[in-house]
Amino acid sequence: MFGPGLFSVFRSRWKALWWAAGILMTAYCTIPSPEESAQPGPNSADVKAVQDALQNAGNSSSE
Repeated sequence: MFGPGLFSVFRSRWKALWWAAGILMTAYCTIPSPEESAQPGPNSADVKAVQDALQNAGNSSSE
């Protein structure tokens, strides 16, 4: 295990607070914010263009 042993950390209140702060800081730094991970969805023009292309592809293969 990395760092001090778990039981030696909680013998001191200050060490326990620093340990907890480190865990919270790790979580804060590793989880991305919603703005970074959100991807824009397709707009109605894109959806219509794909539907038209699929419809045209289906019509041309049946002829």
